[in-house]
Amino acid sequence: MADPRFIPVADHALLVEFATEISDAANAAVRALDRALAADPPKGLREVVPAFVNLLVDFDPDLTDHSTVEAAVRGRLSIPATKAPAATTRVVEVCYDPDLARDLAAVAAATGLEDEAVIKAHLAGDYRVFMYGFAPGYAYLAGVPPAIRVPRKPAPLRGITAGSVLIAGPQCLVTTLTMPTGWSIIGRSPTQILCDDPARPFLFDVGDRVSFKRIDRATFERAQKVGQP
Repeated sequence: MADPRFIPVADHALLVEFATEISDAANAAVRALDRALAADPPKGLREVVPAFVNLLVDFDPDLTDHSTVEAAVRGRLSIPATKAPAATTRVVEVCYDPDLARDLAAVAAATGLEDEAVIKAHLAGDYRVFMYGFAPGYAYLAGVPPAIRVPRKPAPLRGITAGSVLIAGPQCLVTTLTMPTGWSIIGRSPTQILCDDPARPFLFDVGDRVSFKRIDRATFERAQKVGQP
């Protein structure tokens, strides 16, 4: 992988970009740098925000500047990365009934597959949590199989129910709130991702693997009732 690019952002941040396309190698580099900065934060560091292929280093401009932070980051990059924590596999249940999967038929049509083949492909994906963003608990997963990768819709739809399972390109996520989306809705999950625990607010950690498990409507509805307050 090529050396990262360093891009100044306003007067208080530096974007470290490892690639321009999503890949396991780029995300591993992002997470390694995140761990290195957490273990040995440079002077003035306020926050580090990892994403798919880049990492934003936010700093106090009264204490440091872009060139000093860049030098500190380069120094961390020259040190062998610490071993990543062992990934945990999280199971997410999903029901693919037509009324819960409003875009399943459209994805099938766009990919030339039958609905059932789209479902099987989705279940066979190798998913990993690459980042959180956009809304609380929105864990962006990479690993959608190429056979069912479809682009975002031209315009988002409002009022999409929490628990909706979405795909767009190589990415997948499960919504946690009623929100708009331009991604394709292929199912709905009763699995609780927002946790009532300040020490662990979300089901997933970045780096975790996710396995989708198909359930029928009766199982979905029972799980929904259990999860209701």
